[in-house]
Amino acid sequence: MKHTLCLLLFLIGYLSNLCAKNENDSLLTALDKVISQRRTYTEKKENTIKTLKLQKAEQKTLEDLYRLNSQIIYQYETFVCDSAERYINENIEIARKLNNQVFLLEGQLKLAFVYSLSGLFVQATDILKSIRCETLPDYLKALYCWNSIRYYENLIKYTADTKFSKEYQIKKELYRDTVMSVLYKQSDEYLKEEAFKLQSEGQYAEPVRILIGIYNKQKTDTHAYAMAAMGVARAQLLVGDTIQEEKYLILAAMTDIKLAVKENEALLTLAVNLFRKGDIDRAYNYVKVALDDAIYYNSRFRNTVIARIHPIIESTYLYKLEQQKRNLRFYFFLTSIFVVALTITLYFNYRQTKAVSKAKRHLKNMNGKLIALNQTLDEANLIKERYIGYFMNQCAVYINKLDDYRKNVNRKIKTGQIDDLYKSSSRPFEKELEELYFNFDKAFLNLYPNFVEEFNSLLIPEEHFKLDKNRLNTELRIFALIRLGITDVGQIAVFLHYSVQTIYNYKSKIKRLSLIDSNLFEEEVRKLGSLSYK
Repeated sequence: MKHTLCLLLFLIGYLSNLCAKNENDSLLTALDKVISQRRTYTEKKENTIKTLKLQKAEQKTLEDLYRLNSQIIYQYETFVCDSAERYINENIEIARKLNNQVFLLEGQLKLAFVYSLSGLFVQATDILKSIRCETLPDYLKALYCWNSIRYYENLIKYTADTKFSKEYQIKKELYRDTVMSVLYKQSDEYLKEEAFKLQSEGQYAEPVRILIGIYNKQKTDTHAYAMAAMGVARAQLLVGDTIQEEKYLILAAMTDIKLAVKENEALLTLAVNLFRKGDIDRAYNYVKVALDDAIYYNSRFRNTVIARIHPIIESTYLYKLEQQKRNLRFYFFLTSIFVVALTITLYFNYRQTKAVSKAKRHLKNMNGKLIALNQTLDEANLIKERYIGYFMNQCAVYINKLDDYRKNVNRKIKTGQIDDLYKSSSRPFEKELEELYFNFDKAFLNLYPNFVEEFNSLLIPEEHFKLDKNRLNTELRIFALIRLGITDVGQIAVFLHYSVQTIYNYKSKIKRLSLIDSNLFEEEVRKLGSLSYK
């Protein structure tokens, strides 16, 4: 049970931490946007001051002018210290004219405050020494002590020397004790000073609670809200919660920028923290903005503090840029090698593809030729098969006829029938030729049933041939023999029992009726006809 509870607490803490980090990331993005618009906020502040200045001519009494100047001073004291100093001095002169000691002390204390912010510590010291704190009324005594506390805080940061800072810290705490003695103990001002005193005594948990309580009472987008957020950020740092410290620093810096507060400590502190975290880009950007604000405010003190930090952040930032450039050059080199390698690969791939394509075309041509050759072989085999059978049968028939004729001749010689023998030997062989051509036509048309139709397609329409009882005429027989591969005119003439000249005449006659070039006619005839495999 105990282990489960510990694990549960650990998970809750881890998830809370993760949520806080995500919240800070969102706040940093918001801060970046606010920084990008800071010129707008500055112009808004300038317009507010301009409006107040235009009201000076309307003031009827020195007291009214003093109060209006106080409003202008309030706008300037965290915006432009030189202008604030000018109007404070103007109010001091008014106080002297009015012989108003309270106005005079207020003016002197405000001038010491501005001198402290701008880094004129000698001048601030002279003013503070000229005023006897113990003789002041409570509200001016409180103002005197707060100015002295701020004076020593800035002096500690300015000197950055532990030999002096311890002495300054003691004096600062003495003024804190004094101011607490005149404040109402239930007031936020008192509680805030109490929290700071506890921190100086090494107690860090209770100040966080006190300062968060004060922070929660402030209205957002006010200078009091920014100051309260800054106080909480310092308290969170002391308890070791850097995530919460960062959150409140962001809130304080964002509010200061929106209010055009150029004495912006929160942004500088945030820049240093981000630098330590490794967020160099943001740290460099923020410290530049803080430096611009310090120059705008004309704070010698803040410029000195930034001058210690800025070179470190800038050198790291420049180193990072140089490292990024080196990385970029390296990646560019690698990319170039990759591109060259890819180009070479694509080139060889192109060549290989081209070779494969060429091989495929060659193979396709070879396959076409092979198919044509196979068809020719099939045709030749079929012709050979059909005609060998046909002529073997015809040979057998003619052998039988010759044998019958031989026997008849022998018989007639033995019986002395010489005259009958002479008559029978002189008989023509038309019947046998007719039978030969009939069998040829039948065999050929069985092989090429579409021959005549395709042969007619080579001739002019009015000269087309028609089969008479499935018999070929002499012209068709000539070209049927050519289709079978018998191209010798002499062989054709012997087979058809015509002279060679007669065969030439028949061929010439048909070629004159052709639709194609006569030189190509016989070649086209050899391509005619689809074999019938029945």
